[in-house]
Amino acid sequence: MDYLSPTYFFNYESDEIQDLVSEFKDTTLSEKEISIALYTKVRDTWRYDAYSLSFNKEKYRASEIVKRPKGHCIDKSIVLIAGLRALGIPARIHLAKVKNHIGVERLIEKFGSNELTPHGMVDAFINDKWLKLSPTFNASLCEMLNVAPLDFDGENDAVLQEFSADGTQFMEYLEDYGHFEDLPLAFMEKNAREHYPNIFDTGTNQTEFQL
Repeated sequence: MDYLSPTYFFNYESDEIQDLVSEFKDTTLSEKEISIALYTKVRDTWRYDAYSLSFNKEKYRASEIVKRPKGHCIDKSIVLIAGLRALGIPARIHLAKVKNHIGVERLIEKFGSNELTPHGMVDAFINDKWLKLSPTFNASLCEMLNVAPLDFDGENDAVLQEFSADGTQFMEYLEDYGHFEDLPLAFMEKNAREHYPNIFDTGTNQTEFQL
């Protein structure tokens, strides 16, 4: 498998992604330091938004996502993958099903469930081992939810904020769909349609939703 080359979605040769990673080029930073800095930049530059759902392939190009002020877990994972590949660090998309336990009223209202699927994260090959990274929840949102931001130390997985600061359960992983060489858009749409039939029950072939 090739986890370094640009693809239609991870189009890191674009000016937008090259601008994103420019500060990490021609530096004395180690691979570990670069991955930590880029992870944190992606985590906090784009606000997390679970309520914009699209299966328009152009919306999932890294160069298009970076132009927007917010994104959901898959959007932010795509940007991080493109950035890592641009810097010579192998990376791939990883999908799962998760359940949120804090601030779920709107989720249940819009999706009919507090389970989110497919949830996107990143596998990155750093210092000769694969690590899982989830740059989903920006630090300002975590502060609102009384949850510590999910930091990445460059050596261990950073995928789960299990509890809030007061010990309330926050996130729970329910199912692992594995990793993919490129973005599996058809799988993502099929998965969402199976889990959220109320959203798609419009009698049309709509592929974009602002919930």
